[in-house]
Amino acid sequence: MELNLRPEKECRYDAVSLGEVMLRLDPGEGRIRTARSFRVWEGGGEYNVVRGLRRCFGMRTGVITAFAENEVGLLMEDLILQGGVDTSLIKWMKTDGIGRVCRNGLNFTERGFGIRGAVGCSDRANTAISKAVPQDFDFEYIFGELGVRWLHTGGIYAALSEQAGATALEAIQTAKKYGTVVSYDLNYRPSMWSGMGGLEKAREVNGEIARYVDVMIGNEEDFTACLGFEIEGNDENLQELNLDGYKKMINHAAEVYPNFKVAATTLRQVKTATVNDWSAICWADGQIYKAQDYKGLEIMDRVGGGDSFASGLIYGLMATGDPETAVNYGAAHGALAMTTPGDTTMASRREVEAVMAGAGARVQR
Repeated sequence: MELNLRPEKECRYDAVSLGEVMLRLDPGEGRIRTARSFRVWEGGGEYNVVRGLRRCFGMRTGVITAFAENEVGLLMEDLILQGGVDTSLIKWMKTDGIGRVCRNGLNFTERGFGIRGAVGCSDRANTAISKAVPQDFDFEYIFGELGVRWLHTGGIYAALSEQAGATALEAIQTAKKYGTVVSYDLNYRPSMWSGMGGLEKAREVNGEIARYVDVMIGNEEDFTACLGFEIEGNDENLQELNLDGYKKMINHAAEVYPNFKVAATTLRQVKTATVNDWSAICWADGQIYKAQDYKGLEIMDRVGGGDSFASGLIYGLMATGDPETAVNYGAAHGALAMTTPGDTTMASRREVEAVMAGAGARVQR
């Protein structure tokens, strides 16, 4: 496996993401429907990855997105700055004050507990980033002059609108032109594609983007829904992945998309909202590498666990070039991220590496 990363000295950024960042309103231990107060966080499938790369792993990251130029947009910018991610690539769009021209996305999320699953209620139509077109971003400047070693984007962003898919594709093609490694998280959401042409459109958009991707990330449903591949030997709930079936599927995917250098997925068996079995696997050069298992993982907030897996995987690939080490960074980071509230990580690299080495949960003094 050879990713051919651009030298650090040539690039302003180790990694940038392209996607929507929303304001998450969190009722804590309560319910959305009965809340009298909410705690706010920033979050978004693509952004969470570079937030993790910056905050946990100390890399130089930025976010390519668009906000409506109002107080909510400024709040989200402030939250992003607190996470250390560069905001200079954000496109600020004029709005009319009530959201007819464009607005900022909201995401109400309750964590769930025991037999009560997590619940999300998004309010993200007509957002600034969903209306942005390729011409709103100077990709030649970002990837050509500033320099970026790694671009991460994904299927949540591509599902926002016709122009979002076109913008993602242009960003990826420009990144590849300048030697930037591209990762993509399929992140299939049926509800998001329902107004965009459904499964057929999801396969059309993601199938075209996949032709340019170096590192493809997604769970088994993502690969089957977005790329049309089947996995043999899975149970009907897709809770236990047959590794031989996955290997056959991903080897076939690599034949269809010979540009894939790495493909990875998390493995999650949901016992309750607060107890999951958790692991991950990574494919590279025809080999499957499996992370250690985290059986009976106790979860405080599962949202963003997959994104933190992706950031750990990317860090491992960039820092070591070894897929087995990388998938273990991803699984450990994702596990730790789900022990704290919010979409984004509160873990440190030292904590991640301690978990990888088998550290327990004894009090540290």
